[in-house]
Amino acid sequence: MSGTQSHEYWMEQAIALAEQAGALGEVPVGAVIVSAQGELLGAGFNQPIRNHDPSAHAEVMALRDAAARIANYRLPGCQLYVTIEPCTMCVGAMVHARIERVIYGAAEPRFGAVESGRRLLDEGGFNHRLQYLGGILAPRCSEMMRNFFKGRR
Repeated sequence: MSGTQSHEYWMEQAIALAEQAGALGEVPVGAVIVSAQGELLGAGFNQPIRNHDPSAHAEVMALRDAAARIANYRLPGCQLYVTIEPCTMCVGAMVHARIERVIYGAAEPRFGAVESGRRLLDEGGFNHRLQYLGGILAPRCSEMMRNFFKGRR
């Protein structure tokens, strides 16, 4: 747990950001970064369409926000909360940032790179090992994605 707040508390913050993404027509994914002291350092939501940037995933936006806030590209001791299991790109960015642990909501069977598809963090070969925990408020996170894509069909 981060500070005195629960995993559910921080995931609720990420869900609120995901709702902002969905309202803008982006895939509803949100992320927050929390310091070892339990302080919110960064926040982001998906915005690759709006920003014309394929790397503008929620996790990357949160990493950019946190790094700018502390003026350091390394975020040791921090936890990243995200509504959906991270993709390969986002896992790589978290490794480079030295995130301590990623906590995610719902699994992502097509592009997930933590437990569902590739298990990049278990494969080794990285110069930094980060922990992971999935399933926090998973039903809400899954439902948000299902409703978004149902509305687009």
